[in-house]
Amino acid sequence: MPKNFFGRKKDCFMDFNFIRKWVVGYLVMIMVLSCSTKEKNVLGVVSSATPEASKVGEQILKMGGNSFDAAVAVSFALAVTEPAMSGLGGGTQILLSTKNQTPVAINGTTFSPRGTLVDSQDTLSYHRRSTVPSTVKVLDYLYRNYGSGNVSWEELLQPAIELAEKGYEVGPFRSKVYQKYGDRLKSSPFGTDLFLLQGEVPKSGQKIKQQVLAKTLRRLATHGADDFYKGEIANTIAEDMQKNGGWISLKDLEEFPEPKVLEPLTIQYGEHRVYSQPPPCGGWTALLILELLEQKIQNQEWDKNALIEALYLGQNDRRLNPVTDLIEYDSLVETKLGKDHIEKLMEIGPDSIKVSEVQEKKTGETTHFSIVDNQGNAIAVTASINAYFGSLAASEKLGFLYNSYMDDFVFEKPEHPFALRPNAMAYSSMSPTIVQKNAENVLVIGSPGSSRIISTVAQLTAKWINQKDITALISSNRIHVNRKRVYLEKKSDTLEINNDLIKKYDLEFRVPDESLILKDGLNPYYGGVHAIAKEDSVWIGAADPRRDGLYITVFD
Repeated sequence: MPKNFFGRKKDCFMDFNFIRKWVVGYLVMIMVLSCSTKEKNVLGVVSSATPEASKVGEQILKMGGNSFDAAVAVSFALAVTEPAMSGLGGGTQILLSTKNQTPVAINGTTFSPRGTLVDSQDTLSYHRRSTVPSTVKVLDYLYRNYGSGNVSWEELLQPAIELAEKGYEVGPFRSKVYQKYGDRLKSSPFGTDLFLLQGEVPKSGQKIKQQVLAKTLRRLATHGADDFYKGEIANTIAEDMQKNGGWISLKDLEEFPEPKVLEPLTIQYGEHRVYSQPPPCGGWTALLILELLEQKIQNQEWDKNALIEALYLGQNDRRLNPVTDLIEYDSLVETKLGKDHIEKLMEIGPDSIKVSEVQEKKTGETTHFSIVDNQGNAIAVTASINAYFGSLAASEKLGFLYNSYMDDFVFEKPEHPFALRPNAMAYSSMSPTIVQKNAENVLVIGSPGSSRIISTVAQLTAKWINQKDITALISSNRIHVNRKRVYLEKKSDTLEINNDLIKKYDLEFRVPDESLILKDGLNPYYGGVHAIAKEDSVWIGAADPRRDGLYITVFD
């Protein structure tokens, strides 16, 4: 009598039946393993500041949209789920590359209202703090000129409408922002209760619904972006401004210009070409820091002393000798990034040039997201209402916060190039950046955080080009320099700083505000980077653990 596989005697029929089942099971197992290991088709990668917004980007890519379609939907979703940072009442700057072509910049600056009083004191409050918003017009321009045609405008806004109607859970970082700035919201008489829960500051995990904002978004979806500037929404904004002392008029909205497509600023950094946003944004300073850093390191190992010196020279050159013409800036920027200027800064430092200083910002917040798709389209978007919760004023009929970009002008100095005046662009630190190698996109990056945007984008770009590990770098400690103050995220790094460097520039080590920290050793003061990098021919997403962000690799 034959034996089965376990050595027991068994009749031939049962033995055959056992073998048959075993073979069938084996074949099924092979088929399952084959299916599970079969390479999936990657549609793209989305990295943004909220999980909800990143999932919206994933949804749009799965619907057949491209990176630019997804960017429109993500931006509207962030306006709902991260109201402290961006929204319909703010401004948006874009750097994009179509199918690995040379990037282009969309200048989505906001403008001061025509009725701005130039003799105003630095005491602007609520509605008077707002410039004319650009975000809706910029997103409409992006959709019309770069969208795939596979997803309608209404479909791009629908996820944001649903998030506003059904609500979203407040994440840990957003909760901390609420806890820190909630009293300001509660004390404002201008519609900020729309962002609270029955008058109280929401806690982590609690759900916020925004029915008024949902109604506004639904009208935008139905009537188009023009309604924000020439229709019912525009009229409501103008009436709200007039009622509450704001300067934005219906004429400001009706005559708001189309966004301008500009050539980005660019430098060669080793084997890579780095592109960043032109004035009024801070891309030139980020590129200047990279130029200085490359000269300091010169293919040697990464060095914190070289980084601190490059940040010191670059940030202080921006402060003491800024690019003052925000329209005809080509020759100024060319000089700034030229060999002679680099050598001059390295030899004698920026203190040799004394001009009126740029007004120091006390606060500043923003959001940034990055998206790539399998067609070679890449986009870096930085959007903001300027300060946490912007101007602390919202129309109770529209449900979004106005920005506070008027704070960024220089007051009581009419001769200053950035003096408060009508129809002017505010100076900005926004630096959405794209890196290419061999004419292909390999890094899409940006950050919020006022002047820390520049420091963060510059050092992470340089580190990634040097190390090619975006997952590790996103959690690495960062450095920022402001005037003579050096902010080290890792306090023990002071032991690695050369005493000669400290004496040369009379540097002081400082500790930033730590009230928003989620994880030990990682402070959101240093930004919230959302980046996507191509490593070993694969796109890798990274979301800053300092905040609530999420990256998603999208499969079909």
